[in-house]
Amino acid sequence: MTGEERLLAMLGVTPGWRRLCALGHVDDEVAGEVLAAAGRLARGVLRPIAEASDRVGARVEDGRVVLPEGFAGAWAEVAGGGWIGLDLPEALGGSGLPVALQAAAESLFDAEAPAFLMAPGAARSAAHLLAQHGGEGLADWVPALIAGERAATICISEPGAGSDVGRIATKATREGGAWRVTGQKIWISFGDHDLAPIIGHCLLARTSDAPGTRGLSLFLVPARRGAPGVTLLRIEEKLGLHGSPTCALAFDGAEARLIGEEGRGLPQLFAMIELMRLQTGVQGLGLATAAAELAEAYAAERRQGGDPAAPPVPIATHPDVARQLGQLRAETELLRAAVLELACQIDLAARAPEPEERAEAQALAAFLMPLVKTFGAETGFDAPHRAIQVLGGAGYTRDYPLERMLRDARVLAIYEGTSGMQAIDFLERRVVRGQAGLAAFLARAEAPRFAALAERIAAAPEPARLAAADAFLRAGWCAVTGWLAGRIEAIDPASARILRRALPERFALHAAEVEAALAP
Repeated sequence: MTGEERLLAMLGVTPGWRRLCALGHVDDEVAGEVLAAAGRLARGVLRPIAEASDRVGARVEDGRVVLPEGFAGAWAEVAGGGWIGLDLPEALGGSGLPVALQAAAESLFDAEAPAFLMAPGAARSAAHLLAQHGGEGLADWVPALIAGERAATICISEPGAGSDVGRIATKATREGGAWRVTGQKIWISFGDHDLAPIIGHCLLARTSDAPGTRGLSLFLVPARRGAPGVTLLRIEEKLGLHGSPTCALAFDGAEARLIGEEGRGLPQLFAMIELMRLQTGVQGLGLATAAAELAEAYAAERRQGGDPAAPPVPIATHPDVARQLGQLRAETELLRAAVLELACQIDLAARAPEPEERAEAQALAAFLMPLVKTFGAETGFDAPHRAIQVLGGAGYTRDYPLERMLRDARVLAIYEGTSGMQAIDFLERRVVRGQAGLAAFLARAEAPRFAALAERIAAAPEPARLAAADAFLRAGWCAVTGWLAGRIEAIDPASARILRRALPERFALHAAEVEAALAP
């Protein structure tokens, strides 16, 4: 099966997708057409730029970022084809299609050129943020972002404030009725480039002396290439994603526009952050899909071993290689099922007709988000690792893209909230402080051992349970695996058997780790 066929098949057995179809928001025919077009774009436009952009990378000339050859053409194709606004409202220039279909299409793009996709991904997330919180004063930005006429970034981290957002020092002050921002921001993907004449930096800055995050407000800082106020300090030399310029920027009295309410910056920014966390899971799915397909194709063609008196046999027929391929495919299909489930719940939280259904979908999406972000990242890294092992020495060379995929995937577990942060979020926000998402999950999944573990850890003292957070997150992924194995079986029975066979031992291991951390 092709990647497009696997996506369509998995959507077909996802209850949330069937519900969206029943509500009239989409149908399988539209999905097939969209994914077929996405596959053509991925292979015809994005694949050719991936390897060259990795070798050349983004660079700085005369104080500005120069992107690899082919990026401008790819940007024009992606924007011109309506892909940035696929799931944004038609009234704003989008196509109004479900997030689930956007995620499915994007996984095909990320399978080919994840470094490039960082740019349209940020533009789409910013368009959602401004559609939700921008108001009339920023209404022109959403259609411009969808059309690729403008670009966007997310600016949170600073030299003295990474994950500890409450220590942000960048300040915004009113001067003559206008806001001005001064400070430094780092780790900004596509913070400077020439894909669009204006880049809108979605930026957190301090507007009051209130401690922690309460003094932070959200701004859009429009930066026109070459205009004063925003200066490129450097781009980072990184392990992977070489085509994506990770920038440090200085803001010196830069003109800014307030987004939403003053003092509500961080909660409002989560409209963008949550979509980017889903995007991380999608990136992992794209990389895992590409790695699995490459390993399977190589193992079917590469001939070694067998009866010395006969021609060599495909290495896929050797039991240990078959084992590795089976595990690689099973983990990939598990992630595919989880990504599409999460995306469908995000859709139902916005589109379901009844408030109760919307609330339940929102709670379940919140429960699944840290799991998909974390294990999307891990699967996206583990799949190229496993595929390299299948190819052996050939996989370690640049003759194949697996070594690039491995490097590109490593950052997935770091940006948009590290895996440790996701574990704490999953435990504290989804189990200890509020259990609506847990209840929604348990109503769908037969997971009595996980339910008992959740009750046990929620009653523990905070220091002990925080020490157990990672193990509990992994136990949660086991519970999700058991839930999704049924729908995977309808498409790929062998993968479902592999997943189910490993579940008891995996869950027991993580439950034991939780108990060890909770022990006095």
